[in-house]
Amino acid sequence: MDLFDAIHRRRDVRAQFTGAPVPEDVLHRILTAAHAAPSVGYSQPWDFILVRDPDVRRRFHEHVRTERDTFAATLDGEAAQRFARIKIDGVLESSLSIVVTYDPARGGPAVLGRHAIADTGLYSVCLAIQNLWLAATAEGLGVGWVSFYREPWLADLLAVPEGIRPVAWLCVGPVTHLETVPDLARHGWRQQRPLADAVHQDRWGARDA
Repeated sequence: MDLFDAIHRRRDVRAQFTGAPVPEDVLHRILTAAHAAPSVGYSQPWDFILVRDPDVRRRFHEHVRTERDTFAATLDGEAAQRFARIKIDGVLESSLSIVVTYDPARGGPAVLGRHAIADTGLYSVCLAIQNLWLAATAEGLGVGWVSFYREPWLADLLAVPEGIRPVAWLCVGPVTHLETVPDLARHGWRQQRPLADAVHQDRWGARDA
């Protein structure tokens, strides 16, 4: 698949997982792509926890549902109605979950390029996640990033050592299809912002004529 095709076909998948297994050679390719991401000071501060245990996934799913209810309670009226129609995870439907973590001590104590911007290590992990996501899309797989969880709770569930952050729980697997329009746009939660609104010339707020 062409890179630009993968970028524009990529979706945050929730309801389209088939439950079919991810072939080991495909999994290796997408993890290799993730591991090839750029990182500040070449620190490579990520790790990948492959979660297949049904009980672990069930417990995480229950936690996610609790957090969904917590968020839903903050909404009123039309926003509450829109959110009620949105599926927020594919934890049980997907065939595999990958939890991506961030180790701020990796490459230290002096991480080249991180002295002025501490978050560059976290940005590096996000680049690995994007590599994984695009590679999975090119392989015909779907990926869904679940963000309705509390970091300490997930760290305890997966025995993540103190000081290491779980950045993303990714649901991964074969799908029936990828939607042409992102879920949140289809459900009226948000619409795509025009590129022209995001581009500034030399300073904030200066636009093309």
